[in-house]
Order: sequence, then structure tokens, then C-alpha cells
Amino acid sequence: MIKRMKDNINTWIFDLDNTLYDVGTDLFAKVSSRMTVFIQDAFQLEEAAAKNLQREMFLKYGTTMRGLMVEHDMDPEEFLHFVHDIDVSDLEPDPVLEKLLGDLPGRRLIFTNGSLPHAQRVTKQLGIESLFEGIFDIVAAKFVPKPNPAIYKLMVEEYCIDTQTSVMIDDMAKNLIPAANLGIRTVWLKHDKEWSAKDFSDEHIDEEIHDLKSWLATV
Repeated sequence: MIKRMKDNINTWIFDLDNTLYDVGTDLFAKVSSRMTVFIQDAFQLEEAAAKNLQREMFLKYGTTMRGLMVEHDMDPEEFLHFVHDIDVSDLEPDPVLEKLLGDLPGRRLIFTNGSLPHAQRVTKQLGIESLFEGIFDIVAAKFVPKPNPAIYKLMVEEYCIDTQTSVMIDDMAKNLIPAANLGIRTVWLKHDKEWSAKDFSDEHIDEEIHDLKSWLATV
């Protein structure tokens, strides 16, 4: 569907983690491990108990951070700084991705539940940092994560997005529902991690793909 409408799209909205780089790199596993350590230290928990709390908050609130904020009055800035302090050197510069993104007509944005510094480090490592007009991160979203519909409206307003000529690509199906409801076309980058298909809604997905670069090469 997107391929047939490519000439009408002028804003390309990309998720960051497990979307702009392959989920198989397990880069986000490093972030997850840092979350566990943060929770262990903050609540004096053993590793297993900390992982359980981390997972509980993630499933209930969309992100672990949001759950800890709501239920435990946690400082989000401290959390973000700690969990995103990871080594991204496992990612290699990706000249193919750089060219494919650069060839897209119009502008490119990143919409992430992560932090701006994390997004900047990742895109710099990949060699694609100069290709994006803006990064709408969790701080810009007032610490409210996707898929809360309110922050999609904030992003649209901040970047003056015409939803009828935009597309969003994300590896989590549920994150595409509010975008579709705003009229943004949607592409689900499907993978085998448990969270990818959670709350899947076929009516809100315009296209399913399994590899970002292969798809970009077609559009």
C-alpha cells in the first residue's frame, strides 16, 4: 500500500530502538540490563525481584520508567541518564541505510520512547544522524510514552505534520494504533520478540515488513 502512495508521502516517522537498527543486535538488552540494576539499587531488591518489577511496570504502563514514576514517584531524568549510559560500539556504520534514508522524498523524524542523547548516540554510530529533521523523545513527550494518543498529537503539532501525507514505521504494533487514528499511514516492522505483536490491530496496519532496508529499497 505504501509503495503505491510513495509520491504522496513527505514525512517519514521512524521509531528508534529495534527499528533503525536490527533487533538481533540486542542493543536494547543493554538498556534493559541497566534498568534492572537501577531498580535493584533503588529498591534494594535481588535481581530476580527487580526484573519482575521491571516487567510488571512495562506491561502495565508501556514503559518501565512510566510505571516507576506513577507508582513509586521516581525521578525520570535520573532513570534516563542511568539506563541509556550504554556502549553502542556494537553498532556499525550502515552506509546502505544512510543512502536509503537519504533517498526518501521529504523529511525524516524519529519518534522514540528513549531519550534524545540515546537517539543521538545511536544515529551517530550508524552514520545517519544528519538525516533527521528532529527527534521527538520521551522528554519532549513530557515523560508519557507511546502509545498514549496525546503525545502523538504533541509531535504532530511540534513538527507541523500533515498526517495525510505521513507514514510511521515502528516495531511495536500497538504504537501504530494512535498514528493510524490520526490518519498517518503505518508500517509494522514485525519481529519475534514478545512485545512486537502485543495488542496487534490489523485495521491499524497498512503494511507489515520484516526488514527495514529491504522495504526502503522498494519505496
